[in-house]
Parts: sequence; structure tokens; C-alpha cells
Amino acid sequence: MVGMSHIGAIPSADQVEIRAGARLLASAAYPGSGSELATHRRTWPDPRIGGPSGRLSADVLVEQARAIGLAGRGGAGFPFATKLAAAASSARLLRRPVVVVNAAEGEPASAKDFALALTAPHLVLDGAAVAAYALRCTEIHIVMPRERPAVRDAFELAVAQRREAGERLSWQLTETGPGFVAGQARAVIEALSGRPGLPVTAWQPEAMSGLKGRPTLLSNAETWAQVGALAGLGVDGYRQLGTPREPGTTLLSLSASDDRVEVVEVAYGTPWADVLGGDARRPALVGGYHGTWAAAGALSSLAVSRADMRDAGLTLGAGVVVVPAPDECPVAVTAAVTAYLAGESAGRCGPCFNGLPALAAEVGALARCNTGASYSRIAELAGIVTGRGACAHPDGTARLVRSMVTVFDDEVAAHLGGVCRVAESSSRPPSTAGARDD
Repeated sequence: MVGMSHIGAIPSADQVEIRAGARLLASAAYPGSGSELATHRRTWPDPRIGGPSGRLSADVLVEQARAIGLAGRGGAGFPFATKLAAAASSARLLRRPVVVVNAAEGEPASAKDFALALTAPHLVLDGAAVAAYALRCTEIHIVMPRERPAVRDAFELAVAQRREAGERLSWQLTETGPGFVAGQARAVIEALSGRPGLPVTAWQPEAMSGLKGRPTLLSNAETWAQVGALAGLGVDGYRQLGTPREPGTTLLSLSASDDRVEVVEVAYGTPWADVLGGDARRPALVGGYHGTWAAAGALSSLAVSRADMRDAGLTLGAGVVVVPAPDECPVAVTAAVTAYLAGESAGRCGPCFNGLPALAAEVGALARCNTGASYSRIAELAGIVTGRGACAHPDGTARLVRSMVTVFDDEVAAHLGGVCRVAESSSRPPSTAGARDD
């Protein structure tokens, strides 16, 4: 389903297919409807008034976010309630806080924030507005990827409509340059500060000290859309989808072909077999380029659940699923992704500047069946870069490589012996022995 030549490429607007969903992507069934504020308000209440629970205070919003276990959708899955509580606490002691919508989406295989911008920008902005009112602040920043101008156009239109409707929040739109690490929280803060959008070492969380030292509540676009849905539906309404343990829905970006990405909304607890069909029986890279490999058949027995996947040694991460084509070797795919990630670092600390290129070279040698490749050297380099970077980029890259070695141990052993079994099998003429018409 994914060609190695496309690794790192950002899909264009016509390469993204958005499937209508039950909640966040409901408006995708009626193109253009989600971009009109008046149409949006027929379904979702105005944050200035509030939903079933009225206009929410910070304490109540924290309580509700905690009640549904709302986790950030950017990849780390950090509890939103914890971040909001920290921002509220810091705001009482320090300067007025800032709210940031991070729609930079540096993960090339992901298009979910892009899909929200095109189909439900007002639900994203509702979530940010709810938090701003709760924190008693007026300043909201929207950070958008320069390489996806459709996102800028969508948010510019949405903000203009809200201003015309009399919403008195200060919406500020900023574009950031391309790059895998451009969506990292500190990189976003740097871009908003007028500096290159690259990660830097931080001694305090953004919620305590972010933009200009002010408490900064920063989350990605899907997280804000979930906050908007929570405020509009209330806890009980939000729980109507998903499972008791994990209520609600999540967005997934599925690699549908060499150059297409399909964005879908699924309720937690949905079997992967229902999402991927027969591809659930094949090996898959789950969670994005910083994710983990799932062995053939592993997903067919699992549901879309952060907890269940964590128990299985997997991660939902950024909600990305990449299924390689049958003739693509997962070792080679990992090598291509690792090489891309090594080139996408900020290059500001040793693990990224030296460690990742060395790791990419070693994994690349393994993919080429170079008998000089060393399993122990790969393990050593993965260990050296972990936990030592200014951001989590080295850790995520090492996690990807480790999962490849673990899940495809037989294939790795074959490569160390100078043979790629996938390439060998795909070069043989297909056997008809025992073939069936069905």
C-alpha cells in the first residue's frame, strides 16, 4: 500500500480521501457544509453560550476531560486534563495564558488535521475557544503548514466568519515551514516567536512556560476538535460512542496506495478488521514514522484502542497506519523511513546530529543485505540516542527500529545472512499448486 519512493512526501489535496464519520467528520458527507459557520451552528453550540453544561470554567472542563480520558491526538497521547490543569494553575500565578492550535502536522503519513481543516474547521476552533473562555484569555494562535495552503485558506475563512459573527477572540494565524519536527511543541513555540521552527531544550512544560514565558495550552487540531465535541455534547453525549473504558472516536490516516491517504473516523473499540479489511492480516506500521510494527495477523485480533494496543506492545501514536505492499520488505521500508527521519532532525544535539545518521546507515546496510551489517551495532546505536535528545525525535526513531528488529527477527536474520526473503519470493513465478478460484 505504500511505495518507498513516497516516504516523506506530503500528499496533495487531491491525494487525500476523507470518509464521512459519525462525529468529527460528519460534515464530510455534505461537502462545504462544515466550512460555513451558520451551518455548523445548527449542530454545535456557540462556545460563548456553552453546551449542555453551559459555559465551562477551567475546573469543570478539567473534570469533564478527565471523565472521558481525553488524550492528545498528536502522537504522545498525553492527558489533556493534566495539561489544562497545569495551564490554569500557572495562569493564577503568572501571566495570562495563550491557547495554540497546532495544525502543522509534520508527520507526512498523516492527513487528519488537514481533513479537519477542510471539513470541520469551526469544530476545531470551538474547542480552542472553549479553553480560552475557561482560562479567561483572548489570544489564540493557529499554526499551519506552509506546504498545505488549503489548510491556511480554510482557517482564514473560518476566522473571518467568526469575526463577522461578533466573536471577540484574538485569532492569530501563523505558517511554519515544512519538516517532520515542525509540529513538535517547542518547535511550534519557536515559530510563533519568530525563530526557526525547530525543537529546543525546555526546562518546563509549555503549559507552565511557553510563548513569551506565558502559560501556553498547545494541542493539535484533532485534540481541539474533540474538546469542541465534548463541550457541545457534554460527558454523557460524548460517551455515546466508543467504549466505557475509552469513550469517543479517533481519526486515522490510512495509506491507501502509493500516493493516496484515506482519513477515517472510528469509534474506540472498533475491530481493526472492520477498518482495514483483509489488510488487518498483514504486517503494518502503526502510529506513524515514530510508531511500531505490528506482525502479520496482529491487528486482526485487536480493536482500535490505545490501552489494548499498548498491552500488545503497540502504539496508536499519531493515528497513522501504513501497510507495505506484498513485494515490499519491511526491513527496507524501515531503512527508508529511518533515513528520512535522520535527515529531518534539527541537528542541534548529538543524538540527532551524529546518532541518527549512524543508525540510518546501519539499518540501510542491513536492508541491502550487506553481510557487514551488525545487529549489535543497531541495538547499541538505538540505545545511545534514546532519552538524550532535546525532543523525542531520536526516541521515536529508535522505537521504530527496535520494533522492526523484534517483529521481523527472522527476516532480519536472513538479511544478516545476505538474503532478502521478500525480494526472493517476489522474483519467483507464482505457484498454482493447490490454487482455488475463490
